[in-house]
Amino acid sequence: MKKALTWFIIFDIIIAAGVVFYFVGGSTLLQPKTLTYEKAVERLAKLVKKVDWSENLVQRRAQIQLATGQDMAQMLPDISRFPLMNQLQTGGTDVTVEIFTSTEKSGSGTDGWMVEVADAFNAQDIRLKSGQRAKVIVRKIASGTAYEFIASRKYVPDAFSPSSELWVQMAAAHSMKMTPIRAKLVGNVAGVVMKKAVADQMRAKYGALDVKNLIDAVVQGNLAMGYTDPFASSTGLNFLFTVLATFAGGNEQMMLDPSVVSAFESFQRGVPFVSQTTMQMRDSVEKGGSLDAFVMEYQTFAKTQVLQSGYEFLPFGVRHDNPLYAVGDLSSEKMEALELFAKFAEQPKYQKLATDYGFNPPIEYTSPFATPSGAILIQAQQLWKQKKDAGRPISAIFLCDVSGSMNGSRLNALKKSLLGGSEFIASENSIGLVLFNHQVSVVLPIQPFNLSQKAAFHAAVEDMSAGGQTAMYSGIAVSLSMLLQEKQKNPNAKTTLFVLTDGETNNGLKFDDMRPVIQALGIPIYTIGYEANLPVLQELSSIVEAASINADEGEVQYKIGALLNAQM
Repeated sequence: MKKALTWFIIFDIIIAAGVVFYFVGGSTLLQPKTLTYEKAVERLAKLVKKVDWSENLVQRRAQIQLATGQDMAQMLPDISRFPLMNQLQTGGTDVTVEIFTSTEKSGSGTDGWMVEVADAFNAQDIRLKSGQRAKVIVRKIASGTAYEFIASRKYVPDAFSPSSELWVQMAAAHSMKMTPIRAKLVGNVAGVVMKKAVADQMRAKYGALDVKNLIDAVVQGNLAMGYTDPFASSTGLNFLFTVLATFAGGNEQMMLDPSVVSAFESFQRGVPFVSQTTMQMRDSVEKGGSLDAFVMEYQTFAKTQVLQSGYEFLPFGVRHDNPLYAVGDLSSEKMEALELFAKFAEQPKYQKLATDYGFNPPIEYTSPFATPSGAILIQAQQLWKQKKDAGRPISAIFLCDVSGSMNGSRLNALKKSLLGGSEFIASENSIGLVLFNHQVSVVLPIQPFNLSQKAAFHAAVEDMSAGGQTAMYSGIAVSLSMLLQEKQKNPNAKTTLFVLTDGETNNGLKFDDMRPVIQALGIPIYTIGYEANLPVLQELSSIVEAASINADEGEVQYKIGALLNAQM
């Protein structure tokens, strides 16, 4: 006999697409629903009755270490997971420098400026004073992740070219020697991109469209907004700094003052969405996301076709001028090679290429704030982690695929990532665990993540085994029902469902059964795919403006750890 569901789940891992603004009573974040909320609740209850589910609560407690001091450096994947973008043949006497390069200039197409310049530089057979050839290798890696590698010393490149100076200052705060080669390789600025109608509403209500008025509107409850994760995104980190600096009147020494912290909590009450990176946000917008406004660098904005009409760009914070810094104590030959490369990149031909790719924006913008110290930025990140939910309770449910297709390396990766990621969950937050194959099994009800709950969580994860078919949507139905009942007990709770799967559903409820229910309930479903059927997971996550992460076995532990570090 099935027992009544009495617990609810939330996970505020809002990896959705970016920054959303809407005036109260104005625009909506979701497309029109085919079901009302009440009808969706009724339909979900009927669907759950069709699901083969049961409670199989974990009975044992695993032995866990106290105060392990887990940090992101311990979860960083092997550096080989971040590709070298040059196919380079070097000789034994060549002087080769490796540059950690932010993703908006180390990819392909309009995101590949640094790669093209490096390829051209390497083809020129440029020589040092010693007669040795200088060569450059570009490694594609997000600025926040690159900073983690450098600060932890897990892998140290010869040079670092992040989006902004902020990450350089943070690396220096970890006693890493950072020597400037260029303060600016190519120009860029961070900004808020919003629909013109939203911008016009702002001007009508506040008299002007500027960042201070945006922040004031959020605090006053007239504007809801979100931004990218400041642990992962240059734009998100810059926006966090901008908010704190605005409240502090530009005084760095006041940025962590209790009065500023209190104001920041008020601000965060109006923040519904956080995206992990700007690239994920852009991808969501291009796929038809229904966002009103979002943070984005100008270069990305300029080269996103769907934004070229009906949107405005409002710059904020420090500039994103893509500096180039030597890292650590380099030889004089490597320093010379970096200098030669910087001069090469400054040639009009390559600066024009940068402009063609959206850099060097036609915006006269100077930051109203001085670049802060790295120590302040590190503390600001921790403040964000502690205060971002503005006192609202957080609960999370992990819905995990234990079907036969997950057997072996996929399930091992899932277990490892959950056990490692649990070190980032604060004890005042709440966690539950549900498993699915052709059946659905509730193994851990939602409870505060104290030592007993953590030990039970570890035991349940350790005991997972794979077999059977895959009823993902049946698992989602049971989890959503749990979420709704928990919401009844605690209306102020933040709720999200987190699904870990390979996406190969072949049993139970179908997508078409659940889609209208998910849309009407408005509970975001974030998916982590293990060698997954990604289009299926992307469609599922997109229903309520969530996101789907493709995490292969080498990166999933780090990605989940990063999400929990920021969100829990």
